[in-house]
Parts: sequence; C-alpha cells; structure tokens
Amino acid sequence: FRKRDYQIAQQFSGIFHDLQYSYADQIAQSLIRDFVEDRIDAVRLIYNEFKSVANQQLVVEDLLPLKLDDFEETTPTDYLYEPSQDALLQALLPKYIRMQVWRALLESNASEQAARMIAMENATDNASELIRTLTLQYNKARQAAITKEILEIVGGAEALKAT
Repeated sequence: FRKRDYQIAQQFSGIFHDLQYSYADQIAQSLIRDFVEDRIDAVRLIYNEFKSVANQQLVVEDLLPLKLDDFEETTPTDYLYEPSQDALLQALLPKYIRMQVWRALLESNASEQAARMIAMENATDNASELIRTLTLQYNKARQAAITKEILEIVGGAEALKAT
C-alpha cells in the first residue's frame, strides 16, 4: 500500500504470532468507529481463504457498508421485535462485523500454516534428494580411492616379483 502511496490509518502487526479473538474485536471496533464517524467510506476484507492444504484463494469482500444482497433472501414476515428492530440491529451489526473479521483472520492464519507446511515438506524433500546425491558421490569417490590403493598394492607386489 505504501508503494502505491495509500495512506495507512492504522496497522496491526504480529497478530498471527498469538492469534486471539480480542484482536478481531479491536480491529472491528476501530473499523466501525471510523465508518460511523465518516473517516472511511467503505471497508473491504482482503484475505486468503483456506480451501485445502494445497489450495488457498485470495478473497476480497465488501464489509462496510452492508448491502442487502450480501444476505440470504427470506420470505418477508412481520415479526414483533423486543427490543425494537433498530435496537436489535444496533446490537447485532457490531457482532456481525467482529465475526467477519475473526473469520478472515482465522482463514488467513490457516492458509499461512498450510503454506508453511508445504514449504517445509518441499524443503525436506529437497534435503533428502541432496543427501541421496551426496551419498552417491561420496560412495563413488571412496570406491575409486579403494580401487586406486588396491592397484598400487598389486602394482608394488608385481614390481617386487619382477626383481
């Protein structure tokens, strides 16, 4: 973002070393506060979604402002809300934002761990192949040295016989 000269308002570093829900809570509160105070127009979550150990997918999701299209359509019914609909939305929307941030953090963390596992597996395979190649080279060199010594001994014995 700095290379493209985007202004970074806030940064959360090192949260994956000891990932906790409180980090998602802090991030969500900050996003909600900045959005409500009109410091930001929109919030997009960009994270790696864990599909499988070998497959992670980059995802870009619009988080704020909320769009009705993001939610499943249901048949309209007239419910009586206690507390009011507005009070209920005021209580639930921050929780929804927190859970979406937490989900993105967990997905990214799982993707990172999978990528590390694959990298370590590849490094182990490469090291095993290198060990096999070096062992073969060592055995060939040792065999050549032994053959040379035997030839020298036989040559010396033949020279002694000839005299």
